[in-house]
Amino acid sequence: MTSGTLIRQARKRAGLTQAELAAQAGTTQSAIARWERGASHPTVERLESVIGACGLELQLGLTSGNADDTAALRRNLALTVDERVQRVIQLHRFVAAGQAAMANSSVTS
Repeated sequence: MTSGTLIRQARKRAGLTQAELAAQAGTTQSAIARWERGASHPTVERLESVIGACGLELQLGLTSGNADDTAALRRNLALTVDERVQRVIQLHRFVAAGQAAMANSSVTS
């Protein structure tokens, strides 16, 4: 998602025109229009300020991009040490079985 898309969505959610948002954000209507159409891009700090002028909060963070990874991490962190050891053993057995199966299939091919 682009900064322009974020600004447009925030502005529309706030029920503001470009001119109204510009007045609240301390900029010009033409700057808002340029950002929304992608002709120029605000800094992260300016983007945060413009989103804030819409009564919203911009939250930035780094993720793996997969919500399932976060859920899996939380489940793994909740395991006891013994449960973690058992999972490692099971994974090792699974990988070893897969390697054996691949070795057998390449021998018979």
